[in-house]
Amino acid sequence: MDKILLVEDEKRMQEIISDYFQVKDCKVICVNQGREALSILEKESFDLILLDVMMPGIDGFTVCKEVRLRYETPIIFITAKSDEEDQLYGYELGADDYVTKPFSLGVLYAKAISLIKRAKGTLIEDKLKVNDICVDCKKLEVTVGGEEIKLAPMEYRMLVYFMRNKNQVITRDQLIVRLWGYDFEGNDRVIDTHVKKLRKALGKSGKAIRTIMKVGYMLEVATNEK
Repeated sequence: MDKILLVEDEKRMQEIISDYFQVKDCKVICVNQGREALSILEKESFDLILLDVMMPGIDGFTVCKEVRLRYETPIIFITAKSDEEDQLYGYELGADDYVTKPFSLGVLYAKAISLIKRAKGTLIEDKLKVNDICVDCKKLEVTVGGEEIKLAPMEYRMLVYFMRNKNQVITRDQLIVRLWGYDFEGNDRVIDTHVKKLRKALGKSGKAIRTIMKVGYMLEVATNEK
């Protein structure tokens, strides 16, 4: 039985979606707020997340961003926000699909099952390792050469993003969108400052974060680990 987390603050919408999916032999857990969703994800694993965008407290975009730092669970946004810019933002943050209200329950179910089938059998990365840098995404712990180091939240998120995209050039724009969002009003210097702090915290291992001139950065895997 597929297990689905439905994050939706409208009670009637919760009932409609959960009833339909449960008839299809899915187990649906409903929560009303983003914080509640992040909390339950620390305790339980799911095959899929159905995520509303507009909610009280933290919105769905923020939830998606936080989820992607720790989990590879497929995410479908369910929202009344139909602007192309909002949809592109959702995909940039790591969502797998985007369904706008009103929608067909049959289509939503088909999309959900397709994503679940694609992800089935794939091990969720709870731990990341690049060179001698290790991150335990469940415990939010970082070690370098076996020694634990402390990172500020932004540097931690940046490191995880680099590690999930090792040996790939990441532009400054990609970092801004993933870590701050489209409404970020700062400039590239903020990115460079955080990278500098991250490198310093990693010590000698920080040299693996290469600067790609006029483009961005890349976390390079040591030759003996490729």
